[in-house]
Amino acid sequence: MNNNKLPQRILGSSLQVSSIGYGAMGLSEFYGPSDEVDSLNILHSAINQGVTFFDTADMYGRGHNESLIGRCLSTLTTSDRANLTIATKCGIDRGDSTGYERKINNSPDYIKQSCESSLKRLGVEKIDLYYMHRLDDSIPIEETMNTLAHLVREGKILHIGLCEVSVDILQRALSVFPIDAVQTEYSLWTRDIEDEILPFLIKENIGLVPYSPLGRGFLTGKYTSANDFATDDFRRFNPRFSEENMTKNLAILETITPLSHKYNCTLGQIALAWLLAQSSNIVPIPGTKKEKYLTENIASCHIRLDDCDVMLLNNIKHKLSVYGERYTQEGMKGITY
Repeated sequence: MNNNKLPQRILGSSLQVSSIGYGAMGLSEFYGPSDEVDSLNILHSAINQGVTFFDTADMYGRGHNESLIGRCLSTLTTSDRANLTIATKCGIDRGDSTGYERKINNSPDYIKQSCESSLKRLGVEKIDLYYMHRLDDSIPIEETMNTLAHLVREGKILHIGLCEVSVDILQRALSVFPIDAVQTEYSLWTRDIEDEILPFLIKENIGLVPYSPLGRGFLTGKYTSANDFATDDFRRFNPRFSEENMTKNLAILETITPLSHKYNCTLGQIALAWLLAQSSNIVPIPGTKKEKYLTENIASCHIRLDDCDVMLLNNIKHKLSVYGERYTQEGMKGITY
């Protein structure tokens, strides 16, 4: 294992991870075809470049993604594995559906069964960070937290996380057990959490793990048309990536482009550097299948934006509208804010 060391950040009370993580979802599903050998190579490359934080979920490829991570972990020495933090999730039950349909299931039995299955697929004795992927509004969050706390006491998970939750849900959850991380979509074109949720996380010392920090690739400037995506890429059907909305949203890239010239870096690196500048408790998890983009993403943690440029990017939300919802109605299931 390479001894490259990236800057570290702390999620919650004590979970130390690299300041840039890796989101593995696209290695199994949703973003076009993938290759098993290439996927393992990119995971090993991320580790060799100093990434210590890897994100997966039981619903990505219906277990395939966790099994892929498990295969990677099985090739590491005990000491190398000890340096890594693996986060996974449960709560989205895709059942026998072969498509995008899903239901939200937070029942205690389902959570416990899902945890056992994830442990087996990952090949680990305990999960470092276990999130509720989405929340079932028929089950009180207090009951869900009690189930997760039981798994902590059993030694099956070490830290608890929640995804896409409101401040009200967070306050109720915290009355039961500590939360070390919240995962939600957050980027230059998805900023819903800034008014209430982000300040609350900072106040309560809860880590924020933004997924899709590059706007599902849009903020890299590499995609300007829905036709740029493979036929099985879910962005073809995402409202924000419709031909009409993508054309309108290009104005965001026009704001970022001068900064990429100023800092001699890519558009995507500006987007990640901006996120890192928002708070020291933020750890983005960009995903990619390509070595070049992996290296670019990791290098963004070394870019320091001037305060005036951070402010410029902060203020674009007051000047530019973002067109299109971030999910279809099916994808919004279980999001509580």
